[in-house]
Amino acid sequence: MTAPDHTSSENREWFIPEESRQQLAEHFGKLTNNVEILVFTEDGENEPFNEFAHKFVGDIGRLSDKVTARFLSMDSDEARQAKVDLSPTILIAPDRYDIRFRGAPMGEEGRSFVTAVVLAGMGESGLSKQSKQLLAELDENREAIVFVNPSCPYCPGQVINAIKCAVELPGTVSAHCVETTENQELAMQHDVGSVPHTIINDSHEILGYMPEERFVVELATLQDAEELAGELGREQGDHQHDAADAAVEVDLVVVGAGPAGLTAGIYAERAGLRTVVLEKSVVGGQVTLTPVVENYPGFTTVPGKQLMDIMSEHAREYVTIMEGEQVDEIKIGRNIEVFTNRGTYVARGLILATGGSYRSLGVPGEDKYYGKGVNYCATCDGYLFKGKKVAIVGGGNTALTDALHLKNLGVDVTIIHRRDEFRAQQHLRDSVEQEDVHVLWNTVVDEIRGDGKHVTTLALRNVGDDSETELPVDGVFVAIGQDVNTELAKMIGLTLTDKGFVQADASMRTNIPRIYAAGDIVGGVQQIVTAIGEGSVAAMSAFEDMSHPYWK
Repeated sequence: MTAPDHTSSENREWFIPEESRQQLAEHFGKLTNNVEILVFTEDGENEPFNEFAHKFVGDIGRLSDKVTARFLSMDSDEARQAKVDLSPTILIAPDRYDIRFRGAPMGEEGRSFVTAVVLAGMGESGLSKQSKQLLAELDENREAIVFVNPSCPYCPGQVINAIKCAVELPGTVSAHCVETTENQELAMQHDVGSVPHTIINDSHEILGYMPEERFVVELATLQDAEELAGELGREQGDHQHDAADAAVEVDLVVVGAGPAGLTAGIYAERAGLRTVVLEKSVVGGQVTLTPVVENYPGFTTVPGKQLMDIMSEHAREYVTIMEGEQVDEIKIGRNIEVFTNRGTYVARGLILATGGSYRSLGVPGEDKYYGKGVNYCATCDGYLFKGKKVAIVGGGNTALTDALHLKNLGVDVTIIHRRDEFRAQQHLRDSVEQEDVHVLWNTVVDEIRGDGKHVTTLALRNVGDDSETELPVDGVFVAIGQDVNTELAKMIGLTLTDKGFVQADASMRTNIPRIYAAGDIVGGVQQIVTAIGEGSVAAMSAFEDMSHPYWK
């Protein structure tokens, strides 16, 4: 078997759009080392993905004289030597690192692929000082396999964590990104029911995305180390800024990088305030998980991730955004001290835009089968259920949007709603009816049951007559709203409303001077446009108060 002939790739039409090529060329201009990319394929196996891999990597090889691409058959000596067993498989700088993508990087994982090329070409992992210190003690081999889906916004961050470790410790750490839709059999072997799903040395499993330092701790120890990672971060006081062991002085700290936080950062910097935005997870917040946004002015329809990418790119032109930086403690005195898992910030003002998190059902089996059929993000995990049967629990905009998204993916969907009518917007109700999505009215889930490995059945109860039934399913998506993240607000003594939201006035000022709140944590209609408005108002109030302190 021979690999496709790519001798004329220099003369063919470009596959990557011009704007993206310009951005990539700029990134690759930083490379100091040569990077060879090997693409292995086999005729008749995953052909559409093979074709994408050939075109995409072929273009990458044309964008820099530091990057070369070679296309080989899985029947080649190189494939056997590298133990390649899936088509397509892409190896990045295999002479120095074990970084491979098992599947074409067609979706979100394209970001982690480009990052891998850049890091390999610079020969620098980009890990924080603390992470490097933790890895320096590792004297055993580690193989980190991260299962991803093309639409998962959290997956690239987790893959990049693994790639950074592989670049930091070549020969010791391997980083493999596995695209589940292209490698369903492999995903089933490892019981992947939610992404990102990380398996280290076939023994330690991680569900979801985690900050860099915690990932490094778990990679090194093969233990759940959430508390340990936080303690190490606070004790060592390391920070990714150049000034080690020194607090970073700014005018304003914004906690949260959703629509409210990003907007606050833009307006604050434009007003002349030195600002930093801290985000413990990924930029964009809950909006990144929305399959389609249909009520944002200027866009008839737009994927939530795309909208937040645009907003994030705009914000980064003005303000520093620190991803994977979790706020552990806040002290209020003459200045406001913000302690994170990486260091300390000393500020004159603080905006809390911490948003919300998924609300759980709180029924037996929900925790046990999380990631094994119980899911909260249809955008992330919907691909795993193509051709299968799932239930959506909820009756609001999110539930109906998720149901339509899954239906479009080829999933057999049933909506379970505790009332006799939906609370969602009318156009979503109409779409659900037009798509003939099955609905169980006046019904709640009492228990989620399974076979020990996967969800198999939902125990249901009709709230009208208390009759009980069972619904066989392969999975269940919970979409019953969100709980606001007010832990930090409670920590510093902000006043909350009777509904649990942070109490703020029309200027987004709270009961404590110099502390502001914006977005979902202040309640209201909790829409993207209102969060943006509140973020801008909070920033301008901070600017006004720093110029003319009202409390004095």
